[in-house]
Amino acid sequence: MASGDVEDIIPPSYPGESFLYRSLKNTISGTAGGISVCLVGHPFDTLKVRLQTQPVDRPVYKGLVDCFVKTLKWEGIGGLYKGVGSPIVGQMFFRATLFGSYFQEREGQRLTLPEYYACGAGTGLVVAFIEGPIDLFKSKMQVQIIRAQSGAPIQYRNVFHAGYTIAQTYGIRGCYQGLSATLVRNIPANGFFFGFYEFTKNLLTPEGGTVNDVSPLGLLTSGAMGGFFYWFLTYPTDLVKSSMMADHSDKALRKYHGYIDCARKLYTNEGGWRRFYRGFTPCLLRSMPANAAMFLTVETLRKYFP
Repeated sequence: MASGDVEDIIPPSYPGESFLYRSLKNTISGTAGGISVCLVGHPFDTLKVRLQTQPVDRPVYKGLVDCFVKTLKWEGIGGLYKGVGSPIVGQMFFRATLFGSYFQEREGQRLTLPEYYACGAGTGLVVAFIEGPIDLFKSKMQVQIIRAQSGAPIQYRNVFHAGYTIAQTYGIRGCYQGLSATLVRNIPANGFFFGFYEFTKNLLTPEGGTVNDVSPLGLLTSGAMGGFFYWFLTYPTDLVKSSMMADHSDKALRKYHGYIDCARKLYTNEGGWRRFYRGFTPCLLRSMPANAAMFLTVETLRKYFP
C-alpha cells in the first residue's frame, strides 16, 4: 500500500474510551512489551556492550562468537543476563512511558508518516530521562567482568547495588552519566523506530481494512523493521553512549568529557570509523526478534484489552 494512502487506513478513535482508560490500556500493554523485549533481547545486548567497550589495545574478545563462548565459560548462562534486573524493572516503566506517550500523542488522529516520525522523536526525548539511568546501571554491570580480567575488583554485586552505590556516591547527576549521548541517540532513533513500524504496518494492511486488521505475522514483521532501522541508522551514537557510560563514575577521572570529546577520541585513537561499529552484529541480531516480540505483545494487548 502506498504511503499516500496512510491517512485512509488509520483506525478511528473510540470516543467511548476515557483518557484514564486509554492511559491504563497503553501503560499495561507497554509494560508487557517491556518484559518481552528484555527477555528476548538482553543476552544480545550483553554481548554488544562488552564488544563495544572492551579495551582496543588489549581486547578480551576476538569477536561475537568468542564473546559468547567466554561469557558462558566464565559466568554460565547467567552471564548473558548480567545486569538484567535493572532493565526488566526499568523496561516495564520505560516502555509503559514510551508507548503511553506515543499512543497518547497519536490517539484519535489521522497522521502522515512524517508525523509518526515526529511523534516517535518527541517520545524519544521524553523517555531519555528514564532510559538513561537504566542503561547506565546495566552497562556498569555488563562491563565490570572485562575489567576483572585485568585484575580489577568486582565493584557491584548486582544492578540494584550499582544504582544505589552510584546514587549515594555521586548523587542524581551521577545517575545521568552519558545523558547527552542518550539524547543524541534517542530522538532520531525513536523517530525511525515508530516511523518504519507504522510504514511497514500500513503496507501490510489488508485492502479495504485498517491497521487493526494486520495479522500477527504482519505485526511481527513491522516490529522487526522498526527495531532494525532504529539500530541500523543510529548505531554509532549508541556506541558513543556505551563508551561514556562505561567510563569512570568519578567525573574527575573520566577519559571522556562530553559527547563530542568521546566521539573524537574514539575516532582518532581507536581505529577511525570502524570503531563506531564494534558490536554491530549482535545488535542487529537482537533488534529484529526482540522488537518483533515487543510490538506483537503491545498491539495484541491493546486490541483485546477489556
